[in-house]
Amino acid sequence: MDTGDSITGRYFISKKSSLLILGVTAIICSRMLFFFFNDPEGPNLLIVAGLAVGIYLLSLVAYIPSKINGLKKLSFAFCIQVLSAIALYFCMK
Repeated sequence: MDTGDSITGRYFISKKSSLLILGVTAIICSRMLFFFFNDPEGPNLLIVAGLAVGIYLLSLVAYIPSKINGLKKLSFAFCIQVLSAIALYFCMK
């Protein structure tokens, strides 16, 4: 049995790690968005998690059907996350 030395095995590991990276950056973008608001109580964990899921799904829509491959695909989805967090900041302010 092959343990990941083939192209397909590396593709699945790469795809899993890319999706994990997108998930972590969605949480970071969501947390940073609420960090810049001047709220004395601090951000609500449920709201931060909900916004992180929304940002992640938005980047997933841009990531999955994309015709580009590799690192360009991941960086495109990352840029979508950052730009959506910036846009939400200016819309909510």
